[in-house]
Amino acid sequence: MQTRLLPLIALALCACGPAPDAPVQDASGAPVETRPANTPDQKPAFAGQTRAPGQALGVAYSVETVVSGLDHPWGLAFLPDGTRLVTERAGRLRLVGADGKLSMPVAGLPAVDADGQGGLLDVAVDPNFASNGLIYWTYAEAGTGGNGTAAARGKLVSGSAPRVEGVQVIWRQAPKLNSSLHFGSRLVFAPDGKLFITTGDRSILEGRMQAQRLDGAIGKVIRINADGSIPADNPHVGKAGARPEIWSAGHRNLQAAALDPSGRLWTVEHGAKGGDELNRPEPGKDYGWPTITYGEEYSGRPIGDGVTAKAGLEQPVYYWDPVIAPSG
Repeated sequence: MQTRLLPLIALALCACGPAPDAPVQDASGAPVETRPANTPDQKPAFAGQTRAPGQALGVAYSVETVVSGLDHPWGLAFLPDGTRLVTERAGRLRLVGADGKLSMPVAGLPAVDADGQGGLLDVAVDPNFASNGLIYWTYAEAGTGGNGTAAARGKLVSGSAPRVEGVQVIWRQAPKLNSSLHFGSRLVFAPDGKLFITTGDRSILEGRMQAQRLDGAIGKVIRINADGSIPADNPHVGKAGARPEIWSAGHRNLQAAALDPSGRLWTVEHGAKGGDELNRPEPGKDYGWPTITYGEEYSGRPIGDGVTAKAGLEQPVYYWDPVIAPSG
């Protein structure tokens, strides 16, 4: 399972770089990426935005198999005592002890829509777990009009028959759409105790266009309180026609999210054919999808007008072409 931490470590290392308004200008050395770009005619907005040179960090690492036999493990979190919580996309939550022993599935979770990329997805531990015992998870939930990402929490009761009690669904994606793809679903607690949730565009045209709209939670970074209520300082609170839980918009499929040492949120979203992006989502800002992108359709045709920049839309701190699909 430690191998699943490597993308998150890579994201954290990237997150230690400059802010979007102060990109790195030093492009010395050979780029790490040597494969041909899918969209060679598209040019980066600034030096170092793509095909950056390798960095000699002088850090050694090793890979160790901690546990095996999991079915599509997706999310990973650590309890204060070092026990690992691992989700299996089919709908099971497991505990993995320091000795690698795998628990029985945790009982009490709501039903998940385990189809395609859907199922039981991320898991997170409450910052005050030692006193309240709460854990959080995201999952694909079926309902009227289709399915969508949902977030729930409950009190973890460990032991030979682990379970969660007092389960509450604290957030649901709206609108629901008929798709088995692009649920996003990462969970990150901020230093102030607020909870970030990532969502995807559901990989259908209707959802793609929703990423640019503020009346729906498709293709967004969401920010809520731990109980599901809306923070008063969210950027769209009180705005007519806008969902108050939205933090940032214009995302395709946010599959990685982490905090840097300063407590700032960084994300990676998967592009189409090219155009994976590293972003630092800021309140109220729009990161462009699908109006601007450094990718193209899987058919090779341009996405929309085929442009990579437009006034009022944010540039990624970094992008990959071809894609590498980071997660974590």
